[in-house]
Amino acid sequence: MTKKERMEFLVEELNKHNYNYYVLDNPTISDKEYDKLYYELVDLEKEMGIILPNSPTQRVGGEILDKFQKHKHEVRLYSMNKVRDFEDLGKFMSDMAKFQQNPTFSLEYKFDGLTVVVEYENGEYVRATTRGNGEIGEDVTAQVKTIKSVPLSIPFKNRLIVQGEGMMTQKAFEKYNKTATEKLKNPRNGVAGAIRNLDTKETAKRNLDWFCYSILLADGKKFSSQKEMHEFLKDNGFLVGDYFKIISTLKEAESEIEKVDKMKDKLDVMIDGMVIKLNETKHRDEIGFTNKFPKWAMAFKFEALETSTILKDVIWQVGRTGKVSPIAVLQPVELAGATIQRATLNNIEDIKKKNVSINSRVFLRRSNEVIPEVLGLAEKYDNSLEIEEPKFCPCCHSTLVKKGPLLYCKNRDGCKEQIISRLTHFVERDGFNIEGLSEKTLWQCHEKLGVSEFSDLYSLQEEDLLKLDNFKDKKTKNIINSINNSKNVELFRFIYALGINEVGIKTAKDLAKHFGSFEKIKSATSEELLLVEDIGDIIADNIVEYFQDEDNLKEVQKLFEKGININETGTLDSEKLKGLTFVLTGTLPNYSRPQMSEIIEKNGGKVASSVSKNTSFVLAGEEAGSKLEKAKNLGVKIISEEEILKMLNN
Repeated sequence: MTKKERMEFLVEELNKHNYNYYVLDNPTISDKEYDKLYYELVDLEKEMGIILPNSPTQRVGGEILDKFQKHKHEVRLYSMNKVRDFEDLGKFMSDMAKFQQNPTFSLEYKFDGLTVVVEYENGEYVRATTRGNGEIGEDVTAQVKTIKSVPLSIPFKNRLIVQGEGMMTQKAFEKYNKTATEKLKNPRNGVAGAIRNLDTKETAKRNLDWFCYSILLADGKKFSSQKEMHEFLKDNGFLVGDYFKIISTLKEAESEIEKVDKMKDKLDVMIDGMVIKLNETKHRDEIGFTNKFPKWAMAFKFEALETSTILKDVIWQVGRTGKVSPIAVLQPVELAGATIQRATLNNIEDIKKKNVSINSRVFLRRSNEVIPEVLGLAEKYDNSLEIEEPKFCPCCHSTLVKKGPLLYCKNRDGCKEQIISRLTHFVERDGFNIEGLSEKTLWQCHEKLGVSEFSDLYSLQEEDLLKLDNFKDKKTKNIINSINNSKNVELFRFIYALGINEVGIKTAKDLAKHFGSFEKIKSATSEELLLVEDIGDIIADNIVEYFQDEDNLKEVQKLFEKGININETGTLDSEKLKGLTFVLTGTLPNYSRPQMSEIIEKNGGKVASSVSKNTSFVLAGEEAGSKLEKAKNLGVKIISEEEILKMLNN
């Protein structure tokens, strides 16, 4: 046996033992025996000057990386829709029965860690990326490589992209805290801080795990069910956890979920619910997705954790639109693995309704890892004080205006908190995505450089930023580059970044898709805006009001003068399908359903998810489901891919 062959043998042998230990939890050799093989490989690598790509010696972190690179996900990631009671879960299961006769469902843990996507080519580990915004994440390839339950090589040789959850087990958490100078508060924070740590040695120290639960892409491989995917993951050496069930009734789901809920605190991993998916995959494309969630999957969230603590004070915070909201300052309390010191109180009417006061004990709930909420009064004391409604802005001291239960500061250009909130919203990831401009930096830019409007950011020079605290050449150049790179922006991001009241990222996308150009959105009437799905009177009025404001129009014009270029990808190719509504079902011969939907929308048509009397055509492919039957019953015309292409060519 040559030295190279010996190295190949040792790599294979050590990876097998790692799999037995970290995935199967069934070690087959002692630590001493493992170390002997491991260090023999280390010595051979040094002697030969060769390191095999799947060598276990490469799992330990090396030098500190300069920064995280961004990586665009090849397959978009979605969140999971959630229910909290069995009645709603039953509705979900009933909805699935409309597409699949006698459907079965997979049931798995909802891991509470950090989502990581891992990619393989030719059976070799090539990349790992955080979830990010679902479209772009951070490249954490080096960090995830230190996780011993992530296979560096797998039997499947085609391109594979899988999704899973980075986790720190309770055992690893306790072991780490025994010797750590700065102790971790909980395993969830432990894994997030480790994977998003530039020092891969620190990542390795935390002894993380990664539980794989989803196949996003597998070239040349089709799966008929979630169960088949689960078995495929196991066969390729992925850690999948010790729980996977197939059920068919709500009664079975209730029984299993209640069982897990009672014993979840005894698990070595943190879970915050259960994930239920339609097991059969053939109808998933037909069922489709919302902007955020797959419609064929649901998370059942365990009951939110509650506690009580003392409400010590209330501070009033000014947002980007001038809304002034109360924030409860609390006596610190541990809840759901975090120390809670602040919570939302919504508005003055909410405060009165809940009957809470300063120096009273209040009930507190933390749900879905969002800002904790004060639920109501637990107990009042002799020193409890009524919470008074402010008359003046806490930032600029202007007289507040009340609209219903809400308070507003109308000093748009003279209130610093409003200015900074608007700028922070503008530069965030879903907006212009200008890296390096944190809220703290924007405060400095405002106070020292006079930055107040969006367009002011595009006048900044390197010599300006060097005047700020703790700014040096490299940091300054990175920010200026990021500002310049942001000048080409997609239409929906531009609309979102303007900060129009109630216009979130989904509404911005809907507007861009519906109108196709900024000029059309800017000049749209309330009546035209109401034709956009999910836009009601309030949002429509907010948009019209925004673009009728002369100051807003001047600022938009300044952005264009600074070189901002909007990529109006929503521009129509034609209006040949204008006024027509299509429903797609089955597998088309030449196009995927998302591709065909885009073609229809690019030519002025609308794509709906369900068949109704208002449907113009049902476009049916092979293995068309219940939508085809409903179309026949309603007398809706059924066409093929060839026929719709003829409509477009004519």
